[in-house]
Amino acid sequence: MLLNCRVNGQAVSSDVPPRLLLSDFFRHWLRLTGTHVGCEMGACGACTVIVDGDAVRSCLIFAVQIDGADIRTVESLDPEGSMSPVQNAFHRHHALQCGYCTPGLLMTITAAWERGALPQSEAAVREFLSGNICRCTGYQSIVDAVLELSR
Repeated sequence: MLLNCRVNGQAVSSDVPPRLLLSDFFRHWLRLTGTHVGCEMGACGACTVIVDGDAVRSCLIFAVQIDGADIRTVESLDPEGSMSPVQNAFHRHHALQCGYCTPGLLMTITAAWERGALPQSEAAVREFLSGNICRCTGYQSIVDAVLELSR
């Protein structure tokens, strides 16, 4: 099936199998390996990307479903070599360890930050992040980064 979309600001046109997952399209067809695949069931959030402004799990969507969409992966966050505000907040708060979950967290937070919809309290941030699993950090530094951004 013919797929036409924009990925990280670039027009993409590709003939793809109808059952190709969006996460596999990024990683294996476009070589955008920042999108990580964890659970392949949409529960861990590692594969989160932004599609037309909304954070979505790329392991749950077929590539052909995003025909005509504007998609951003974690690679879009620093197009000119400077970190985004979300990345800077993560850096300031040491909000990552192994980094496997980080791309999904960054994209989840970026989508909400760009809409001005970040939660304002620690409890609300923890609920907001409940769809992104991090096994290393204990979340406090991530929560602190989000709270900084929400101010």
